[in-house]
Amino acid sequence: MCGAIQGGLSLDGVNVAKEAIIQGQVYRADDSGTHWPVENAYVRLLDRTGEFTAEVPTNENGHFRFFAGNGEWTLRTLAPRAEAVDKLVTAQVGTVAEVAIAV
Repeated sequence: MCGAIQGGLSLDGVNVAKEAIIQGQVYRADDSGTHWPVENAYVRLLDRTGEFTAEVPTNENGHFRFFAGNGEWTLRTLAPRAEAVDKLVTAQVGTVAEVAIAV
């Protein structure tokens, strides 16, 4: 199954103006640049001191979402047959931080 990164999670029913949203997709890529979503990976949300705050599994399309407070966060992704991947992201009320994570 080939799944290019496109679209993302629906924001229907989410009041983006009142939320700081971090969302994205976890994927694998081959040498040709083809992407495959990674289902059932775990994405952890760590605060600026590295403290664990939350964790969610990715869905069948590799997507995840957090509602976070304003500030700098680290996303730590744990997926089968891959090293852990850390990615820094900034959340701000009224915006959606879209993140693509290659494992």
